[in-house]
Amino acid sequence: MAVSAGPAGARRAAAVLTPLAAVAAAHIAPAATWLPVVRRRLPRLAGVGHPGHVALTFDDGPDPESTPRFLDALEALGVRATFFVLGDGVVRHPSVARAAVLRGHELAVHGWSHDRPWLPAPADDARAVLRAAGAVRELTGRRPLWYRPPYGILTSGRWAAARAAGLRPVLWTAWGRDWTAGATPASVQAAVAAGLRGGGTVLLHDTDRMSAPGCWRATLGALPAVVEGCRAAGLSVGPLAEHGLPPAGPAGRRASRR
Repeated sequence: MAVSAGPAGARRAAAVLTPLAAVAAAHIAPAATWLPVVRRRLPRLAGVGHPGHVALTFDDGPDPESTPRFLDALEALGVRATFFVLGDGVVRHPSVARAAVLRGHELAVHGWSHDRPWLPAPADDARAVLRAAGAVRELTGRRPLWYRPPYGILTSGRWAAARAAGLRPVLWTAWGRDWTAGATPASVQAAVAAGLRGGGTVLLHDTDRMSAPGCWRATLGALPAVVEGCRAAGLSVGPLAEHGLPPAGPAGRRASRR
């Protein structure tokens, strides 16, 4: 649409852009939920669960190169975790995702692909989340319970999409900052320890799909220290299913029994 120059044109342009800006603001406003101050006000969204338990979660997989190494490491540590998987990865690498389930881990939904949600697209959000949830259900035979949006950006469209799919959004309370090229096992462990408390949810990554090449090795190297640090503090470590969080609403509870 063309808008003429001059004061009148500027006013008409403002009249057009103001509603668009309001729509965009309403869409992206819930993204602030990742901020620490908001997490304190929304503990369930942040993943605060049983005070004697820590939920261990991994994002962005499955990855045929790196995920099996995490499965081996977790087995050696006697720990199960929740893997927030991407639907397109599940379809491309079903054997890797299936191996995680067979070894006692929980699959949750991270979306279909790791896209950025800057523009409102509620129909696309709904399709992507439902498609990813369907891929997980087809692989596992059970409906997933949890949803974590890519980048932790929970827009209004993604929130609605999760509710439509019967998923509870869960972010995190501590992370390893393990996606950068400079990450080391020591830096990952220190970052987790700095934010970790009983009842917390830890965010790590079992792949470098959306991160610096090879950075998953730092996470893998930090894993024993992360787990042992929790145990030394008297905290058990496990998946979100054991964390004391309720599933999403009546639909989610019915789905979890199927």
